[in-house]
Amino acid sequence: MTANGADNQTLSEMEAVLGGDIGLEELNEYLFSYVRNLPNDKKSKLTVANSIWFREDKNRLTVEKDFLQKNADYYNAAAYKSPFDGQTLKDINNWVKENTDGMIEKILDQIDDDAVMYLINAIVFDAEWETVYNKANVREDSFTAIDGNKQTVDFMHSEENIYLDDGRATGFIKPYAGNKYSFVALLPNEEIAIGEYLDMLSGEGFLQTIDGAINTTVSAALPKFSYDYKIQMNDALKAMGMPQAFSPVQADFNKLGQSSRGNIYIGEVLHKTFIQVDELGTRAGAVTKVEMKDEAYIETKIVNLDRP
Repeated sequence: MTANGADNQTLSEMEAVLGGDIGLEELNEYLFSYVRNLPNDKKSKLTVANSIWFREDKNRLTVEKDFLQKNADYYNAAAYKSPFDGQTLKDINNWVKENTDGMIEKILDQIDDDAVMYLINAIVFDAEWETVYNKANVREDSFTAIDGNKQTVDFMHSEENIYLDDGRATGFIKPYAGNKYSFVALLPNEEIAIGEYLDMLSGEGFLQTIDGAINTTVSAALPKFSYDYKIQMNDALKAMGMPQAFSPVQADFNKLGQSSRGNIYIGEVLHKTFIQVDELGTRAGAVTKVEMKDEAYIETKIVNLDRP
């Protein structure tokens, strides 16, 4: 959504990171079609919601109508003109809570004075197992945490029929109801640390592992767990190749709008997730917030009186 407001070099960098060889218009069309065709039924659903919140101050911010319309057309993004006060803070967090089925309660702690827009994406996955576990399938056992400490947890035992082995890890695939979605579990070999394995794992490599799946009986033990996580993605996105979007001086978001206070740029990209896996299935939610700012850039001059 944010890229639809970018132009020139800022847009080129964002296209390269977000779509690779795919241009923005083609990427918009692809994502529109992808989300529209996501399989959903009573026992397994994957839903996506988007919203754009912008500051109500006509003397300060002008938002391009084409930007709002394009994001409405392709991403069904609702647009909210708001005063960016305490009520707006509540409204945004309530939207997040509602569109993650309560799994993520908020994405904002405060609204900064130099914030002019928030672009929010929320995703929910909620699915039952094709075969749910019964009480006899759940037994306590020892789990070794990433810090090496052992803890007693509930393990869910089952027989699966799809085995994975990429030479560095083994695992299995467990289907959800309707066989439209599946849970993929991978366990690195004992001599390979989890961090090392993740560093080696690529999207292409992951798909090759799935393509190489073997049909055979797998005795699987899966721990029940819930986990939440958040990460600021500014540095990662800059390192991937789109630093200009975060620059108060160089960012070009003229297709998004203009501010009388200064150039508009990305202030923060924050990603929050939650997942719960139990006897019935999996519930997961994710929210990404893109904060646009208009803080005027003031070059600092240095005068150091360390000589006559």
